[in-house]
Parts: sequence; C-alpha cells; structure tokens
Amino acid sequence: MIPLVVVLSSPSGGGKTTIARRILAERDDTGYSVSATTREPREGEVDGREYHFLSAGEFQDRVQAGEFLEHATYNGRHYGTLEREVRRVVQGGKHVLLDIEIIGARAVRERFPDAVLIFVVPPSGKVLAERLRGRGSESGEVIAARLERAVVELAAAPEYDFLVVNDDLDVAVRTVHAILDVESRRMSRQRSVQVLLDRLKSEVAAEIARATATY
Repeated sequence: MIPLVVVLSSPSGGGKTTIARRILAERDDTGYSVSATTREPREGEVDGREYHFLSAGEFQDRVQAGEFLEHATYNGRHYGTLEREVRRVVQGGKHVLLDIEIIGARAVRERFPDAVLIFVVPPSGKVLAERLRGRGSESGEVIAARLERAVVELAAAPEYDFLVVNDDLDVAVRTVHAILDVESRRMSRQRSVQVLLDRLKSEVAAEIARATATY
C-alpha cells in the first residue's frame, strides 16, 4: 500500500475535526498530522494532541526555518502543518490525515498532486451558526467573522475531490472511510499491481499452452 496524503477541510464548525478523530480511532492504517497554531487551547485540548500550541514568535521562527509544509493566518491566528509530522506518519506506512483550511489544502495539493482532498459541509447555514454558538467560547463578533469566512471557503469547495455533507455524523464518517478505502485501491497506488499482472499473464499463457497441447 502506498500511503495517502488526505486533507479534510470545512468551514469552522463544519465538523472536520470530529470526523478526523473518529477516523483515527476506527482505522489502524491512518495516522494524524498534528498541526501547529498560535491560538489558545480550548477546554479539553492538549498540546501535541489537538495542536502544537506555539507563541507567535515560535511560529515565525519555524516559518523562517522552513519547517512548515503549509501555513496560513485565519481570524488573526496562525496555523501550519509541520513537514516532519507528515513524514513521521507516512514513513510509518500509514495514510496521513491533515485537518487544515483551504489555503493549506492548496499548498498540499501543489506539493502532493495525488493527495486526496475532502471538503466537509454542514447541512445548512443555520446548523453551522448553531454549532459555532454551541461552543460557548467565542464572542458574537468572532462568530460573525467565522460565518463570513465560511462563504469564502464554500466557494473553494469545487477544488476538492469529494464533498461530504455532515448532517448525520455516523453517515459522514462512513463516507470518509469509503473514500479512503476506494482511493487506496486505485491501481496507480498499488506497488505490487504490475507484479500481480505479470504473474497472471504468465499463468494464463501456461494454461493456453496446456489447452492447445490437447488438440
């Protein structure tokens, strides 16, 4: 198996992080690339698990050192994918799952043309707003800014390979599972496919020889 680079994106509140956690908990062949950010941790988040939480200075130092595969600024906070995190997962023989925004997804597609990009959307604008308010950790001004950003992000959805509507979480998770299963079975991603085809051709040729020998 050739490990996939898989990107999950969505407007804030779309559910990509929840889906990513479910996928990681349910698959042994997939690992998570932990992003870095300068935003403050939310309740229950742990440094090194949800994100590598960095100061603005630390983040910029890593940008200057070329440690990021991609990085972007979102609502005044910096986010980025550390290249070492991606390499860590892929070198372990697992698909790598990236939970990142559209600017980062574009950078990943440029670096990895065969990456699988999945865009997750809520079933309605009302549901998206309710999810953001339900966090209870952001002001109305921040929520409004996230909704305005969502309009821009939704316009970028056609750049992705797949669209998943997160109405029923279980259904959305199963859909992402199916995407990973199908994509990993593409002939172009199978290292041993030519060996298999060559063997089958030789075996069929031997059967033809046996058949013609009986005439």
